[in-house]
Amino acid sequence: MNRFPRDVYDDGSEPNVQLSLANERTFLAWIRTALALLAGAVAIHVPAVRLDGWVETLASLLLLLAAGVAVSESWRRWRKTEHALRTGQPMPGFGGPAVLAAVLGLLIVGVAVGVLLVAVR
Repeated sequence: MNRFPRDVYDDGSEPNVQLSLANERTFLAWIRTALALLAGAVAIHVPAVRLDGWVETLASLLLLLAAGVAVSESWRRWRKTEHALRTGQPMPGFGGPAVLAAVLGLLIVGVAVGVLLVAVR
């Protein structure tokens, strides 16, 4: 069968369909998360949100970074999980969500500091 990506589908044998579809749903959940983060990056620049320019820029950049992490992690994790399902190897670790959580933690701290600075003025 000619499916993309070949290096994933050419390894091992066909896994249980339910497991493969669950892996696909997880991939799509990561993509939805990335889209929400991207929407947040755009929403920060709406005039109703009053933040200093540097806070808006920092928050937007961190949200864009988080969206990029979510997209790249979704692809990486889908490939590794599908490969593990097909070859009977152990499932991949949990590194991507930890990186995403760290980026979002930086975002929360950055925006909180920015809001406090605006409030103090």
